[in-house]
Amino acid sequence: MASRFATPLPALNAAAILRAHGLRADKALGQNFLQDSYALDKIVQAAEIQPSDTVLEIGPGLGALTRHLAVAAKQVIAVELDGRLIPALEEVIAGHNNIQIIQGDMLKIRPADIIPVADYLVVANIPYYITSAILRHLLETTPRPRRVVLTVQKEVAERICATPNDMNLLALSVQVYGDPSVVATISAEAFHPAPKVDSAVIALTKY
Repeated sequence: MASRFATPLPALNAAAILRAHGLRADKALGQNFLQDSYALDKIVQAAEIQPSDTVLEIGPGLGALTRHLAVAAKQVIAVELDGRLIPALEEVIAGHNNIQIIQGDMLKIRPADIIPVADYLVVANIPYYITSAILRHLLETTPRPRRVVLTVQKEVAERICATPNDMNLLALSVQVYGDPSVVATISAEAFHPAPKVDSAVIALTKY
């Protein structure tokens, strides 16, 4: 069955966009650009976005997911740490007038300072190394997002969603706030450059 979020958006060629702008993925920032249209659609489906929703995207990168979110939501606020990517990002999202780009470190930004509504969603393909910090930052803020959908390392996703007998500190700290589940897996080949491990999409709805 086709998703109600399915769009005719063409797939991005991340390698070509980076070359055109004289850029390379920064390993130090954990940059792996998701470009597979099927995977992007699965992420948007998992977010359960309504046409009236505001979505916070962390690390839009080259804008592949950003475009899909803009089709589904009323407003997308995208926070990108790497200022080098902004010109390429703006080029990719040209034509979507409901996207606001903020250049900065999301770990140093209070969501309430940039999100104009109390009821919002977070949808992001985040660098693996900030998974725990981002979850803590989002879940300890006020107001907390209604739903969080993150693409993370598959092994980390499984730890976050562990059941009581196997729960670790990360699982406990997340499950205090909501019920997490793995909603999709994404192979390394869906990214450019391909990471060394597969990824998974987790969805967390607050209690």
